[in-house]
Amino acid sequence: MSETTASRTVPARAATPQGRTARTALRGLQILLALFYAGASALPKLIAHPSGAETFERLGWGSTGMYTIGVLELAGAIALLIPVLQSVAAIALSALMVGAFVVSVTALGGENAATPLILIVPLALIAWARRGSLTDLRRLVARDA
Repeated sequence: MSETTASRTVPARAATPQGRTARTALRGLQILLALFYAGASALPKLIAHPSGAETFERLGWGSTGMYTIGVLELAGAIALLIPVLQSVAAIALSALMVGAFVVSVTALGGENAATPLILIVPLALIAWARRGSLTDLRRLVARDA
């Protein structure tokens, strides 16, 4: 073996049982949020259920706004499950929730204003815990550019 060859050791990711448990719990949280965003949030908008359509009509956004928000939520839900996109998805969904909070407080009189704030907490946790995926995504985009 040559003296110029440096050996690199790669630290084991979450080699402890606590680390594995934390990763599993975080993945479960991502799945739960993805199911919520796809099923309970995006689906009513995408099928124009009266509960979603009524709110968007009150806002004056109509079906275009409803479908746009529904597509964004569905895309975020799917991206939460893709390892290279999970952190950016959590950030994007958090931004969407900030917008939902502002609209709820200003245009809807505070109706359901707590829901987006509650959802931001686990999304921020995912964005922070999976921040390494941002580096992977940056590397992937740079390679393809």
